[in-house]
Amino acid sequence: MSESMLFHGWESLLRIIIVGSAAYAFLVVVLRVSGKRTLSKMNAFDLVITVALGSTLATVLMDRSVPLADGAIGLALLVGLQFSITWLSVRSKWVREMVKSEPTLLVRNGVCLDDAMQSQRITREEIDAAVRQYGLVTVEEAACVMLETDGSLSVVQNGISGTGSATDQRRA
Repeated sequence: MSESMLFHGWESLLRIIIVGSAAYAFLVVVLRVSGKRTLSKMNAFDLVITVALGSTLATVLMDRSVPLADGAIGLALLVGLQFSITWLSVRSKWVREMVKSEPTLLVRNGVCLDDAMQSQRITREEIDAAVRQYGLVTVEEAACVMLETDGSLSVVQNGISGTGSATDQRRA
């Protein structure tokens, strides 16, 4: 086995430590400046940005041909685009509809809505688990179960007003 496959030298390791630390610190600062929304529960759009940030950070770390400044600009661009889209989505219905999905009702008055479950690829077992996490025994005890835009399931018990994820409701 070639030595170069296992170890390229101390310079390579030192570059990864220095550039990785600097890029990480830069990313943390940019994310903090961009606000809490950037780090909130993810919808599909947020997931794409998160994967792109990770890919960019990995490229800056591992590809010697990518200078730290280029990587920092790439990271800042992605966070800036994320900030811009979320800013616009709050102010424009068209942008909001383009970027975000709507919650989907999966259970109404204790009855599973099979078409909605099938279209959202949610199984009865997942519904049952969410209901149990909320502290109910059966689906029939639920006024509704919603698939939220971030992929979580919210459960509302019959006779109880308000919503929240199964975990949030249990803590309340």
